[in-house]
Amino acid sequence: MTSTDLRLAQNRANIDTLASRYRADFPVLEQRAADGRPLIYLDHAATSQKPLPVLEALQRYYACDNANVHRGAHQLSVRATESFEAARSAAAEFVGAASAREIVFTRNASEAINLVARSWGDANLRAGDEVLLTLMEHHSNLVPWQLLAQRTGCVLRHVGITETGELDLDDFNAKLSDRTRLVSLVHVSNSLGCCNPLDQVIPAAHAAGALVLVDACQSLAHKPTDVAALGADFLVASSHKLCGPTGMGFLWAREALLEAMPPFLGGGEMIQDVFLDHSTWADLPHKFEAGTPAIGEAVGMGAAIRYLQAVGLEAIQAWEAQLTRHLFERLQAIDGVRVLGPTPEQQPERGALATFLVEGVHANDIAALMDASGVCIRSGHHCCQPLHRHYGVTASARASLSFISTFEEIDRFGEELASTVSFLREHS
Repeated sequence: MTSTDLRLAQNRANIDTLASRYRADFPVLEQRAADGRPLIYLDHAATSQKPLPVLEALQRYYACDNANVHRGAHQLSVRATESFEAARSAAAEFVGAASAREIVFTRNASEAINLVARSWGDANLRAGDEVLLTLMEHHSNLVPWQLLAQRTGCVLRHVGITETGELDLDDFNAKLSDRTRLVSLVHVSNSLGCCNPLDQVIPAAHAAGALVLVDACQSLAHKPTDVAALGADFLVASSHKLCGPTGMGFLWAREALLEAMPPFLGGGEMIQDVFLDHSTWADLPHKFEAGTPAIGEAVGMGAAIRYLQAVGLEAIQAWEAQLTRHLFERLQAIDGVRVLGPTPEQQPERGALATFLVEGVHANDIAALMDASGVCIRSGHHCCQPLHRHYGVTASARASLSFISTFEEIDRFGEELASTVSFLREHS
């Protein structure tokens, strides 16, 4: 028995895995593929599955407490408001915010980034100012800044990546200057899986006089995150990647920044007084939350956050690290497979996903045939077209994990992938 085989045997025999404790909470995993085998979901980086406490919280709100928030004195509105604001407090605690006033509810992380670009960006950036981004960013952390540059004349610069698929710190330091007003980057890349060295990026940006926005969509559900420890100025998140409902997310920002920023949208809820010719704004965070919010979705996100806290982010991170090593081992055993981004040996803190290319085989064909076998993975550009152009490809395949993933699922994924690749090569 090899050392790898021995380690895996010890893991499977001796570890009370998170997956074995919590999989029963996820009813979607009870489904079967067409051949009768269990459905395997390895697309958690795109959207996470929802546990029963989240589904029950949504059901309870709509069945028992359905009413608008902050606007009624009756008991349904009071209960709805309490649950809604409890979700805000849960989000604040989850990221280590100084106050729930620092949490602004949005539809998703994309809207949160747009809020910062429209509100802070329009008010503070002028022609010649620079926004520093990276080559690995999701489109949602590229397009809002492109639109801002068109409006203000600010300049966008982009940090490259190393040969191992990590942030090029030398390039970052070369492009950071006294003209840089904002650095906006992903915490964990949804394609490369690399965990960016925020402990180096943020102090350097602040020393240059720049603020920092962190896209934490791929990190919050997988590792402990504390905004005070990070030293960030803005952080964005999406509920649907946190085991919560879709159509919900939040922006965290330092209270002083939010106080100085003008409203993003106008309408009800975000006002204090309205006159025919002018209005005044509500206190934080409601100044940025125009109109009826996604109340049920916020309640569901609060339940999801509490669920993840009960599981334990440290335990999740440790378990997923073991799974990720096994995923890479299975991929590296298949001839012609190239995995993008650093390996777990090169970067142990990397994300629990693997984006890969297979020589002579299109990623979309791989995903389609894998789906026919009941294995759900992702294919395409993963909303990272500039990164894929850097690698000279239009698409890649991606398997992404969660604390409810298992060694057995990864083994079956590896077997199905090897069989799929062999079939496609024979019939190409």
